[in-house]
Amino acid sequence: MTAYILWSVPSIIYGGYFLLSVMSGQQDHFALTDFQKSMFRAGHAHAGVLVLLALQIQTLVDATKLTVFWQWATRLSFPIAAIFISSGFFAAAIGQGVTKPNQGIFILYFGILSLLIGLITLGIGLARK
Repeated sequence: MTAYILWSVPSIIYGGYFLLSVMSGQQDHFALTDFQKSMFRAGHAHAGVLVLLALQIQTLVDATKLTVFWQWATRLSFPIAAIFISSGFFAAAIGQGVTKPNQGIFILYFGILSLLIGLITLGIGLARK
């Protein structure tokens, strides 16, 4: 699982490079609103932080007394949260001239639920140890 998570980091790096080019005015043809720029920054930041968290919990899961099913559910919930939370920020701002979240914001809530399930399960597993 750790290898798969690490393999996602280059896409986050590329996203940061692209975002930097947008913020520095090199991609003016996109004509993004300030709202879109802030949502894209938030999506990128959440992707990076949550991927780091997903990497860290892989070792913490080994220290739990969870069943194999719950270990894997916990291991998967964090990278899933990283994908859906960051995607929710991006999806909520897609479109031309968008100035408030659209229906794509629901994706973010699915990611939050995945993160919450993972955190609670990991906490229970560590407390049982």
